[in-house]
Amino acid sequence: MRPTAFARPGRFYRGNLHTHSNLSDGVLDPAEVCRRYRAEGYDFIALTDHFIGEYGYPIVDTVPYRDDGFTTILGAELHSGAMENGELWHILAVGLPADFAPANAPGFNPVAGQETGPEIAARARAAGAFVAIAHPQWSGLTLADARSLAAAHAVEVYNHGCATGADRADGFHTLDLLLSEGRDLTLVATDDAHFNEPDHFGGWVMVKAEENTPEALLTALKDGAFYSTQGPAFNDLRVEGDTVHVESSAVAAVIVQGQGSAAQALHGDSLTRAKVPLTRAADSPWLRVTLIDRAGRRAWSNPIQRG
Repeated sequence: MRPTAFARPGRFYRGNLHTHSNLSDGVLDPAEVCRRYRAEGYDFIALTDHFIGEYGYPIVDTVPYRDDGFTTILGAELHSGAMENGELWHILAVGLPADFAPANAPGFNPVAGQETGPEIAARARAAGAFVAIAHPQWSGLTLADARSLAAAHAVEVYNHGCATGADRADGFHTLDLLLSEGRDLTLVATDDAHFNEPDHFGGWVMVKAEENTPEALLTALKDGAFYSTQGPAFNDLRVEGDTVHVESSAVAAVIVQGQGSAAQALHGDSLTRAKVPLTRAADSPWLRVTLIDRAGRRAWSNPIQRG
Protein backbone atom coordinates (compact mmCIF):
# COMPACT_ATOMS: atom_id res chain seq x y z
CA MET A 1 0.00 0.00 0.00
CA ARG A 2 1.63 3.22 -1.20
CA PRO A 3 -0.18 6.56 -0.71
CA THR A 4 -1.14 8.58 -3.77
CA ALA A 5 1.64 11.14 -3.30
CA PHE A 6 4.27 8.42 -3.74
CA ALA A 7 2.51 6.22 -6.29
CA ARG A 8 1.53 8.72 -8.97
CA PRO A 9 3.83 10.24 -11.60
CA GLY A 10 5.13 13.79 -11.41
CA ARG A 11 7.31 15.79 -9.05
CA PHE A 12 6.75 17.62 -5.79
CA TYR A 13 5.96 21.34 -5.84
CA ARG A 14 6.31 23.49 -2.73
CA GLY A 15 3.37 25.72 -1.89
CA ASN A 16 1.67 27.79 0.77
CA LEU A 17 -2.13 27.57 0.93
CA HIS A 18 -2.94 30.31 3.46
CA THR A 19 -1.63 33.85 2.97
CA HIS A 20 -2.90 37.42 3.41
CA SER A 21 -2.15 40.74 1.73
CA ASN A 22 -3.06 44.35 2.39
CA LEU A 23 -6.32 43.74 0.56
CA SER A 24 -7.47 42.39 3.91
CA ASP A 25 -5.43 42.48 7.15
CA GLY A 26 -1.96 41.73 5.78
CA VAL A 27 0.88 44.24 5.51
CA LEU A 28 2.20 43.73 1.97
CA ASP A 29 0.52 44.21 -1.37
CA PRO A 30 -0.24 41.07 -3.41
CA ALA A 31 2.67 41.57 -5.82
CA GLU A 32 5.17 41.76 -2.96
CA VAL A 33 3.68 38.72 -1.19
CA CYS A 34 4.08 36.70 -4.37
CA ARG A 35 7.59 38.05 -4.97
CA ARG A 36 8.73 37.03 -1.50
CA TYR A 37 7.38 33.50 -1.78
CA ARG A 38 8.89 33.08 -5.23
CA ALA A 39 12.27 34.38 -3.95
CA GLU A 40 12.11 31.93 -1.03
CA GLY A 41 11.90 29.02 -3.45
CA TYR A 42 8.19 28.31 -3.42
CA ASP A 43 6.61 26.99 -6.59
CA PHE A 44 3.13 28.33 -5.85
CA ILE A 45 0.93 30.08 -3.31
CA ALA A 46 -2.74 30.71 -2.71
CA LEU A 47 -3.47 34.25 -1.58
CA THR A 48 -6.45 33.81 0.75
CA ASP A 49 -7.57 37.20 2.00
CA HIS A 50 -10.52 37.49 4.36
CA PHE A 51 -13.77 37.24 2.40
CA ILE A 52 -15.78 39.83 4.32
CA GLY A 53 -17.55 43.06 3.43
CA GLU A 54 -15.14 45.20 5.43
CA TYR A 55 -12.51 44.43 2.76
CA GLY A 56 -14.86 44.28 -0.23
CA TYR A 57 -15.06 40.46 -0.34
CA PRO A 58 -11.69 40.04 -2.08
CA ILE A 59 -10.75 37.08 -4.24
CA VAL A 60 -7.43 38.55 -5.28
CA ASP A 61 -6.42 38.37 -8.93
CA THR A 62 -2.92 36.91 -8.68
CA VAL A 63 -2.75 35.78 -12.31
CA PRO A 64 -0.37 38.66 -13.25
CA TYR A 65 2.23 37.32 -10.78
CA ARG A 66 2.56 33.91 -12.43
CA ASP A 67 5.59 33.05 -14.54
CA ASP A 68 7.27 29.95 -15.94
CA GLY A 69 8.54 28.85 -12.51
CA PHE A 70 5.86 30.14 -10.17
CA THR A 71 2.08 29.95 -10.15
CA THR A 72 -0.84 30.99 -7.98
CA ILE A 73 -4.21 29.50 -7.09
CA LEU A 74 -7.13 31.85 -6.41
CA GLY A 75 -8.71 31.50 -3.00
CA ALA A 76 -10.01 33.15 0.14
CA GLU A 77 -10.55 32.63 3.85
CA LEU A 78 -14.33 32.40 4.15
CA HIS A 79 -16.34 33.65 7.10
CA SER A 80 -20.03 33.18 7.80
CA GLY A 81 -22.10 32.07 10.77
CA ALA A 82 -21.16 31.34 14.35
CA MET A 83 -19.28 28.39 15.82
CA GLU A 84 -20.43 26.95 19.16
CA ASN A 85 -18.31 29.53 21.02
CA GLY A 86 -20.17 32.37 19.29
CA GLU A 87 -17.24 33.43 17.12
CA LEU A 88 -17.20 33.62 13.33
CA TRP A 89 -16.22 30.59 11.26
CA HIS A 90 -12.81 30.60 9.48
CA ILE A 91 -12.75 28.27 6.46
CA LEU A 92 -9.90 27.99 3.97
CA ALA A 93 -11.01 27.71 0.33
CA VAL A 94 -8.30 27.25 -2.33
CA GLY A 95 -9.34 27.17 -5.98
CA LEU A 96 -12.38 29.45 -5.84
CA PRO A 97 -13.74 30.99 -9.03
CA ALA A 98 -13.13 34.73 -9.23
CA ASP A 99 -16.88 35.37 -9.20
CA PHE A 100 -17.69 33.31 -6.10
CA ALA A 101 -20.77 34.97 -4.58
CA PRO A 102 -20.21 36.79 -1.28
CA ALA A 103 -21.97 35.80 1.89
CA ASN A 104 -23.65 38.33 4.14
CA ALA A 105 -20.50 38.75 6.23
CA PRO A 106 -19.88 42.45 6.82
CA GLY A 107 -17.12 41.96 9.38
CA PHE A 108 -15.49 39.61 11.85
CA ASN A 109 -18.62 39.16 13.97
CA PRO A 110 -21.55 36.88 13.11
CA VAL A 111 -24.78 38.59 12.07
CA ALA A 112 -28.34 37.32 11.96
CA GLY A 113 -29.55 35.64 8.80
CA GLN A 114 -26.15 34.83 7.25
CA GLU A 115 -25.11 31.44 5.89
CA THR A 116 -23.74 28.97 8.38
CA GLY A 117 -20.12 27.88 8.17
CA PRO A 118 -21.09 24.44 6.82
CA GLU A 119 -23.29 26.08 4.20
CA ILE A 120 -20.62 28.40 2.79
CA ALA A 121 -18.07 25.56 2.90
CA ALA A 122 -20.42 23.34 0.90
CA ARG A 123 -20.96 26.15 -1.60
CA ALA A 124 -17.19 26.62 -1.97
CA ARG A 125 -16.62 22.91 -2.53
CA ALA A 126 -19.43 22.80 -5.11
CA ALA A 127 -17.72 25.72 -6.89
CA GLY A 128 -14.54 23.64 -7.23
CA ALA A 129 -12.49 24.68 -4.19
CA PHE A 130 -10.27 22.58 -1.95
CA VAL A 131 -11.73 23.26 1.50
CA ALA A 132 -9.91 23.04 4.84
CA ILE A 133 -10.94 23.60 8.44
CA ALA A 134 -8.69 26.52 9.40
CA HIS A 135 -6.65 26.63 12.65
CA PRO A 136 -9.06 24.66 14.88
CA GLN A 137 -7.08 25.19 18.10
CA TRP A 138 -6.77 28.94 17.55
CA SER A 139 -10.49 29.19 16.74
CA GLY A 140 -11.63 27.22 19.78
CA LEU A 141 -13.35 24.79 17.45
CA THR A 142 -15.37 22.07 19.14
CA LEU A 143 -15.74 18.52 17.90
CA ALA A 144 -19.38 19.27 17.11
CA ASP A 145 -18.25 22.22 14.99
CA ALA A 146 -15.76 20.04 13.14
CA ARG A 147 -18.31 17.28 12.56
CA SER A 148 -20.70 19.80 11.01
CA LEU A 149 -18.22 20.85 8.32
CA ALA A 150 -18.98 17.92 6.05
CA ALA A 151 -17.61 19.68 2.94
CA ALA A 152 -14.03 19.83 4.25
CA HIS A 153 -11.30 18.00 2.34
CA ALA A 154 -8.68 18.66 5.03
CA VAL A 155 -7.84 19.96 8.49
CA GLU A 156 -5.19 22.63 8.94
CA VAL A 157 -2.98 20.83 11.47
CA TYR A 158 -0.13 23.35 11.64
CA ASN A 159 -0.56 27.11 11.22
CA HIS A 160 2.70 29.04 11.51
CA GLY A 161 1.05 32.38 12.21
CA CYS A 162 -0.99 30.86 15.02
CA ALA A 163 2.24 29.34 16.37
CA THR A 164 4.18 32.61 16.41
CA GLY A 165 1.31 34.87 17.42
CA ALA A 166 -0.75 32.75 19.82
CA ASP A 167 1.05 29.44 20.50
CA ARG A 168 -2.10 27.73 19.20
CA ALA A 169 -0.93 26.11 16.00
CA ASP A 170 -2.36 22.62 16.31
CA GLY A 171 -5.17 20.74 14.60
CA PHE A 172 -4.19 17.11 15.13
CA HIS A 173 -6.66 16.40 17.93
CA THR A 174 -9.52 17.50 15.69
CA LEU A 175 -8.17 15.54 12.74
CA ASP A 176 -7.59 12.32 14.66
CA LEU A 177 -11.03 12.34 16.25
CA LEU A 178 -12.69 12.86 12.87
CA LEU A 179 -10.58 10.11 11.30
CA SER A 180 -11.62 7.74 14.06
CA GLU A 181 -15.26 8.52 13.30
CA GLY A 182 -14.71 7.43 9.71
CA ARG A 183 -14.10 10.77 7.98
CA ASP A 184 -11.76 10.62 4.97
CA LEU A 185 -9.62 13.75 5.43
CA THR A 186 -6.16 15.00 4.57
CA LEU A 187 -4.01 17.45 6.54
CA VAL A 188 -2.28 20.69 5.61
CA ALA A 189 0.46 22.86 7.12
CA THR A 190 0.35 26.55 6.26
CA ASP A 191 1.81 29.94 7.10
CA ASP A 192 -1.31 32.11 7.46
CA ALA A 193 1.22 34.85 6.74
CA HIS A 194 0.36 38.51 7.31
CA PHE A 195 4.03 39.68 7.38
CA ASN A 196 3.43 41.72 10.55
CA GLU A 197 5.41 39.22 12.65
CA PRO A 198 7.65 36.20 11.85
CA ASP A 199 4.67 34.26 10.51
CA HIS A 200 6.02 33.25 7.11
CA PHE A 201 8.00 30.38 5.54
CA GLY A 202 7.28 28.07 8.49
CA GLY A 203 4.87 25.43 7.17
CA TRP A 204 3.96 24.31 3.67
CA VAL A 205 2.68 21.53 1.45
CA MET A 206 4.61 19.48 -1.09
CA VAL A 207 2.18 18.60 -3.86
CA LYS A 208 2.83 15.83 -6.39
CA ALA A 209 1.75 16.84 -9.89
CA GLU A 210 2.94 16.46 -13.46
CA GLU A 211 3.02 20.22 -14.02
CA ASN A 212 3.04 23.38 -11.94
CA THR A 213 -0.33 24.72 -13.02
CA PRO A 214 -3.30 25.76 -10.87
CA GLU A 215 -5.44 23.01 -12.40
CA ALA A 216 -2.93 20.21 -11.84
CA LEU A 217 -2.11 21.35 -8.31
CA LEU A 218 -5.75 21.67 -7.32
CA THR A 219 -6.53 18.19 -8.65
CA ALA A 220 -3.59 16.77 -6.71
CA LEU A 221 -4.71 18.51 -3.51
CA LYS A 222 -8.19 17.02 -3.82
CA ASP A 223 -6.67 13.60 -4.54
CA GLY A 224 -4.49 13.80 -1.42
CA ALA A 225 -1.28 13.66 -3.48
CA PHE A 226 0.84 15.74 -1.09
CA TYR A 227 2.46 15.87 2.30
CA SER A 228 2.99 18.75 4.73
CA THR A 229 6.24 19.92 6.30
CA GLN A 230 8.31 22.45 8.19
CA GLY A 231 11.46 21.23 6.41
CA PRO A 232 11.96 17.43 6.45
CA ALA A 233 11.16 15.59 3.21
CA PHE A 234 9.38 12.33 2.55
CA ASN A 235 10.94 10.47 -0.37
CA ASP A 236 8.79 7.33 -0.17
CA LEU A 237 6.17 5.83 2.11
CA ARG A 238 4.47 2.45 1.97
CA VAL A 239 2.78 -0.08 4.22
CA GLU A 240 3.72 -3.73 3.74
CA GLY A 241 1.98 -6.16 6.04
CA ASP A 242 2.55 -5.04 9.63
CA THR A 243 5.41 -2.64 8.81
CA VAL A 244 5.55 0.98 7.63
CA HIS A 245 8.52 1.71 5.35
CA VAL A 246 9.74 5.30 5.16
CA GLU A 247 12.46 6.93 3.06
CA SER A 248 13.22 10.55 3.90
CA SER A 249 15.75 13.29 4.37
CA ALA A 250 17.90 12.83 7.48
CA VAL A 251 15.70 12.83 10.57
CA ALA A 252 15.98 11.94 14.25
CA ALA A 253 12.59 10.25 14.64
CA VAL A 254 9.93 8.51 12.57
CA ILE A 255 6.61 8.09 14.37
CA VAL A 256 3.58 6.15 13.15
CA GLN A 257 0.26 7.19 14.71
CA GLY A 258 -3.08 5.40 14.66
CA GLN A 259 -6.47 5.49 16.33
CA GLY A 260 -6.67 6.39 20.01
CA SER A 261 -3.32 6.25 21.77
CA ALA A 262 -1.70 3.92 19.21
CA ALA A 263 1.77 5.06 18.18
CA GLN A 264 5.19 3.60 17.51
CA ALA A 265 8.45 5.56 17.20
CA LEU A 266 11.87 4.82 15.79
CA HIS A 267 14.74 7.09 16.89
CA GLY A 268 18.24 7.66 15.51
CA ASP A 269 20.84 10.29 14.71
CA SER A 270 20.41 10.58 10.95
CA LEU A 271 17.70 8.25 9.73
CA THR A 272 16.99 8.18 6.00
CA ARG A 273 15.34 4.75 5.86
CA ALA A 274 13.07 3.35 8.54
CA LYS A 275 10.99 0.23 9.08
CA VAL A 276 8.46 0.87 11.83
CA PRO A 277 6.38 -2.06 13.13
CA LEU A 278 2.70 -1.27 13.59
CA THR A 279 2.44 -3.01 16.99
CA ARG A 280 -0.42 -1.20 18.81
CA ALA A 281 -1.60 0.41 15.56
CA ALA A 282 -1.95 -2.93 13.78
CA ASP A 283 -5.76 -2.81 13.93
CA SER A 284 -6.15 0.92 13.40
CA PRO A 285 -8.41 1.86 10.46
CA TRP A 286 -6.05 4.71 9.62
CA LEU A 287 -2.37 5.58 9.98
CA ARG A 288 -0.27 8.69 9.57
CA VAL A 289 3.47 9.29 9.82
CA THR A 290 5.47 12.12 11.41
CA LEU A 291 9.13 12.90 10.72
CA ILE A 292 11.16 14.98 13.20
CA ASP A 293 14.63 16.26 12.38
CA ARG A 294 17.40 17.19 14.85
CA ALA A 295 16.23 20.82 14.85
CA GLY A 296 12.74 19.73 15.91
CA ARG A 297 11.15 20.51 12.55
CA ARG A 298 8.41 18.13 11.47
CA ALA A 299 6.85 16.67 8.34
CA TRP A 300 3.51 14.88 8.23
CA SER A 301 2.08 12.37 5.80
CA ASN A 302 -1.57 12.40 4.90
CA PRO A 303 -3.64 9.77 6.68
CA ILE A 304 -3.57 6.32 5.13
CA GLN A 305 -7.04 4.74 5.17
CA ARG A 306 -6.91 1.00 5.78
CA GLY A 307 -10.58 0.07 6.21
